[in-house]
Amino acid sequence: MDIRPNDILIMKKKHPCGSLRMLVLRSGMDFKLRCEGCGHEFMVPRSKIEKNVKSVERSDDKEL
Repeated sequence: MDIRPNDILIMKKKHPCGSLRMLVLRSGMDFKLRCEGCGHEFMVPRSKIEKNVKSVERSDDKEL
């Protein structure tokens, strides 16, 4: 699964604050995510994220 920094992940399960949207701050073997609802930042292993992600929203920033 191709997940890059600044992507928004729509998760299958809600964060305790009720939000499903997570911003990717760092990707690799672990992901650093920020909850879009409450701003909480946390690290999660890649295997856990790949199982629990429903969709990925990507903003294609193309420079000229």
